[in-house]
Amino acid sequence: MGSLFRSEEMALCQLFIQSESAYACVSELGELGLVQFRDLNPEMNAFQRKFVNEVRRCDEMERKLRYMEKEIKKNNILILDTKENPKAPQPKEMINLEAMFEKLENELREVNQNAETLKRNFLELTELKYILRKTQIFFEEAGLGIKPQTYVPLFPDPGTGDDQQLLMGEEGMRPGGQHHKLGFVTGVVHRERVPAFERMLWRACRGNVYLRMTEIECFLEDPTTGNLIPKVVFIIFFQGEQLKIRVKKICEGFRATVYPCPDTPADRRDMAIGVMTRIEDLKIVLGQTQDHRLRVLTAAAKHIRNWFIKVGKIKAIYHTLNSFNLDVTQKCLIAEFWEPLSDENTIQQALRRGSEQSGSSIPPILNRMDTFEEPPTYNRTNKFTAAFQALIDAYGVANYREVNPAPFTIITFPFLFAIMFGDFGHGTIMFLFATWMVINERYYSAKKSNNEIWNIFFGGRYIILLMGLFSIYTGFIYNDIFSKSVNIFGSSWMVVNDVDYIMNNTHLELDPKDACRDSPYSVGMDPVWQLAENKIRFLNAYKMKISIIFGVIHMLFGVVLSIWNYTYYKKTSSIFTMFLPQVIFLMALFFYLVVLIFIKWVLYGPTNPVETGPFCAPSILITFINMVMFKNTPVNEPCSPWMYRGQQYLQYLLVFMAGICIPWMLLTKPYLLMKEKKKMLSNQHNNGETETGIQSQKGKSNMHAEEDADTTEMWIHQGIHTIEYVLGSISHTASYLRLWALSLAHGQLAEVLWNMVLRRGLESDGFIGGFILWIVFAFWAILTVGILVLMEGLSAFLHTLRLHWVEFQSKFYTGTGYSFMPFSFEAILDHN
Repeated sequence: MGSLFRSEEMALCQLFIQSESAYACVSELGELGLVQFRDLNPEMNAFQRKFVNEVRRCDEMERKLRYMEKEIKKNNILILDTKENPKAPQPKEMINLEAMFEKLENELREVNQNAETLKRNFLELTELKYILRKTQIFFEEAGLGIKPQTYVPLFPDPGTGDDQQLLMGEEGMRPGGQHHKLGFVTGVVHRERVPAFERMLWRACRGNVYLRMTEIECFLEDPTTGNLIPKVVFIIFFQGEQLKIRVKKICEGFRATVYPCPDTPADRRDMAIGVMTRIEDLKIVLGQTQDHRLRVLTAAAKHIRNWFIKVGKIKAIYHTLNSFNLDVTQKCLIAEFWEPLSDENTIQQALRRGSEQSGSSIPPILNRMDTFEEPPTYNRTNKFTAAFQALIDAYGVANYREVNPAPFTIITFPFLFAIMFGDFGHGTIMFLFATWMVINERYYSAKKSNNEIWNIFFGGRYIILLMGLFSIYTGFIYNDIFSKSVNIFGSSWMVVNDVDYIMNNTHLELDPKDACRDSPYSVGMDPVWQLAENKIRFLNAYKMKISIIFGVIHMLFGVVLSIWNYTYYKKTSSIFTMFLPQVIFLMALFFYLVVLIFIKWVLYGPTNPVETGPFCAPSILITFINMVMFKNTPVNEPCSPWMYRGQQYLQYLLVFMAGICIPWMLLTKPYLLMKEKKKMLSNQHNNGETETGIQSQKGKSNMHAEEDADTTEMWIHQGIHTIEYVLGSISHTASYLRLWALSLAHGQLAEVLWNMVLRRGLESDGFIGGFILWIVFAFWAILTVGILVLMEGLSAFLHTLRLHWVEFQSKFYTGTGYSFMPFSFEAILDHN
C-alpha cells in the first residue's frame, strides 16, 4: 500500500539560493511537483512584491494569447495539440515572446480593422445596388400607369421629354394648375423595424408621404458582428422641405441607412454600373485580406498551445518567487517549503540542475527545520486509487500520518454498494459503461470537457467499474437478472418436478418441511423462489441478517484500525482506555447477535427433531431484546426457548461486560490524563520555585484556576465521546439495515417494470405483436437505464458513502488535516 495506508513523512526545509539561479531552480522544482512553498511575505499585498512587474507582463501576454485563440476558434481553425511539454523559457527569452505576441496582435487587429472597413463598404455598396434596382422598378411601375395608394402616378414632363419625370399632386392635374416637383428619399431598414417605421412616418407626417417598400432577397452580413440581417428597401415621396427634414430624422431614429438616388434613369444606370464595378473590386480585396488573415491564424494555431504553456510556467515561477524573502545583501533569496522525505535526493538533484543551467558558482543550500507545526498530508495515488482517495478527502483530509481509509474503501465501497444494487443485468450495464470509459480514457483525458456531470462519471470510472463487477457477483448470489432468475443448477425443491401442481396453483407457498430436499442449493438463490408466494418474507429475513452481519464486521474492523493510530502516535494509554472497552462493548452485544444468526442457520432445519425444527426456531430479535432487558423467555413445550446449553448465563455475562465498558471509557482516560498533568505541573513548580510571598501565591492560584478549567473541559469531552460511541453503536448497527432496504426496493422496482411494461409486449402475438414488443422493449430499456441504473445507482452510491463516512470512519478517523499542495506545472496547467 505504501503511502496510501499512511501519508508520506514530510519535512520543513529552508532554501538559500542566489538571485541569478532562483528562476532556473524554481523551474526545475515546478517540473518535479514535489515541494509546497510557504509564503514568507503574508503581510505584503500583490503590488508590493519584488516580481510584480514580471507577473503583470505575463498577464499581458496571456491576454494577447487569449485574443489570438478567440480569433482562431472564430474561424474554425484546428488548434494542434502536439502533447509537447516545453520547459519554462529563460528570463531573457521573455522579451522575444513579448515582441512576437505584440507583432501578431497588432497584425491581427490591423487586418481585422481593414476587413471590417472593407465589409462595411461592401455592405453599403450592396445596399446601394439593391436600392438602384428596386427604385428603378418603382419608377417603371409608375410609368406603366400603376397608381400608388396615396399619390398619382408619374407623368411625362412636356418640357423635358421622356427621360425626366415628375411626381405631381392632384392640383397639378387641374386646368391651370401649377406643377410642383415632389422629392423622395431612398434607403434600407431592418425588417423588424418596418411596422414601427411605417406607423411613425404616417403619424409624424400626417399621411402626407407616400412609402413604397420591398424586401431584399438575400440576407446581408453585419460587418461588426458577422450576423446575417434581413433588410428592406424603401422609397419615400414627399413635398416640401419641412417634410424632408422630418423624414430624414425619422430614418435616423430607426437607424435606417439613407442613400442618394439620381432622378433620371440614365443617371441611375450609370451609378449602378459604377457600383457593380466597385463591388467586384471589393470582393477581390476582401478575398486577399481573408486569405492573409487565415495564413496568420493558421501559423499561430500551430504554436499557441506551447505558447500558453510557456507563459503559464513563467507566470507560476514569478508568482512563487514573490513568496521568497531577500537577505540583507539583496543577493540571496530565502524560501521555505514542505517536502516528502523519500524524495529529498530528487529535489536536491533538481536544485543542482537549475544552478548549473543558470551558471551560478554557488550551489543552493538546503536545510531541514524543526517545527511544531503539523505537516500537510500527502498520499501518493495513481489513476486507479485517486478516485477512492477523493471520496475520503471529500469527508475530510486525514491528519498527518493518520491511518487512511482509502485502501480498504477500494474493496468495501463497491461491495456494500453491490449488496444494495445486486442485479446481474443492471451490474452488467454499469460494468460495460465503465469498461468503455477505461478503454477510451486517453482520448477523453486529453479532450477536456466542460460538462460537470460527464467529468464526475469519467473521474470515477474505476469506482463504477468495481461497483458493476461486484453487482454482477451479488446479482449472481441473489440469482436476480432484471428481476428474474436463471435456473443453472436445477432446484432443491421437490415441487418443481410436479408440473401439474405448478400449473394448477398460481401462487406457491413453499414449506421447507414438505417440499425441501436434504441438500441445500449449490450457489446463490434457488430459482423456484420466483414462483413462491412467500418469496418476500424469505428474502427479507435473509437480506436483513446479511446486512447486520456485514455491518457489525465493518464497524468492528474500523475499531481495530484505531489501534494503528494509537500505536503510531504513542498513545499507549488510549489502547487500554479506549480501544479495549470499545471492542468489548461491540463484541459483547452486536457481534454476539451475529453469532446467534449463524447458530440459528446451522441448528434449525426442516429435517431436525421437533425441538430444533423450523417451527421451533426462536426469534433472534426477541432473544436479543430479552437479553438486554434481563427478561426470561417463557418455556413453551415442546419447543425450547434456548438455542444451546448455558445460553442464559452467557448472555447475562455479556451484558454485564458491556455495562462495565461504559464507565471504563468514561472515567479511566480523564483520570490518567489528570494524573499525568498534575505530575507535570508539580515538576514545573518544583523546578521554578524561586518566587516568594504574594507573587508565589498569585502564581499558584492562576495555575489552579487553569487546571480546573482544563479538567472540566476534559471530563465533558470524554463524556460526550462515550455517549456518542455507546448510542452510535446501536444506531450505526440499525443504519446498516439500509443494505437490506435498498436491495428490496431495487428488486421490487425491477419486478414492477417487468410486469407492468415488458410483460405487456411479450403477451402480444403476430406481426403487430412484434412491432408492439419492439416499442415496449425500447420504453422498458429507457426506464431501466434511467431509473434503475442511474437513479437507483446514485441512491445506492450515496447510502454507501454515508456508511463509510459515518458508520465506519467515525471509529478511527479524525480527518482534520490539510492536503499537500505542491508547486507543480502539471497541476497549474490542468487547472487553467
